[in-house]
Amino acid sequence: MGLCPNGAVKKTKTVEELRRRGLRLEWATNGWNAMEVVVTITLGIQAGSLALIAFGLDSVVEIFASTVVIRNLRDDRHDPGDRRVHRSLRMIAVAFWVLAAFLVAASVRSLVLGDRPGNSPLGVAYLAITAVAMFGLAALKRMTARDLGSEPLQAEAALTFLDGCLSTGILTALVLNAWLGWWWTDAGAAIVVAGFSVAEGVGHWRESAPHEHPDD
Repeated sequence: MGLCPNGAVKKTKTVEELRRRGLRLEWATNGWNAMEVVVTITLGIQAGSLALIAFGLDSVVEIFASTVVIRNLRDDRHDPGDRRVHRSLRMIAVAFWVLAAFLVAASVRSLVLGDRPGNSPLGVAYLAITAVAMFGLAALKRMTARDLGSEPLQAEAALTFLDGCLSTGILTALVLNAWLGWWWTDAGAAIVVAGFSVAEGVGHWRESAPHEHPDD
C-alpha cells in the first residue's frame, strides 16, 4: 500500500515540474515578443516596411495567446469536460484568424498602392535572431505539451512556430528587396503566412470541440 502514495506523489511532482517549465517558456515568449513589438515596428516605420510592422503586430497576437496558456496552466481546478481547455483553444484559434485578416488586408493594400519599402539591415539581423529563438521555443513547448498533455500549450507552440516562419519569410523578403529590388515580396511573405494562420485557426477550432465518450 505504501507504494501507491509514493507513486502518486512522484507523478504529481512530475506534472508540477512540467507546468512550471511550460510557464517559464510562455513568460520567455512574452518577454521576447514585447521587445519585438517595439523593435520591429520602429524599424518598419523607419524603412517603410509593411512586413516589419506586421511582424510587430503579430507579436501582440502571440502575447495574447501566451497569456491564455499561462492562465490555463496556472488554473488547476477541476475542469469537467475540459471546458476551460476547449475555451482556450478557441481563443487561440481566433488569435490566428485576427492575425490572418490583418496580414491579408495590409498586404493587399500595399500591393495595390505599389508601396516600395526601403532597406533595413538591422531588421534583417534582428529577424535572423528571432527565427532561431522562435523555432527553439516552439520545439521546447511541443515537448512540454506532449509530456504534460496540454492542448492549449500545444496550440500555442504552433503559433510560436508560425512566428518563426513569419520571421523567416519576412527576412527573405527584405533580402530579396535589398538585392533584387523585388518590392512586392514584402507583402507577398505576409500573405503566405496569413494562409497558414487560417489553416492553424481552423485546426485548433476543431480541436476545441468537446470530446465524445463511448459511455455518454
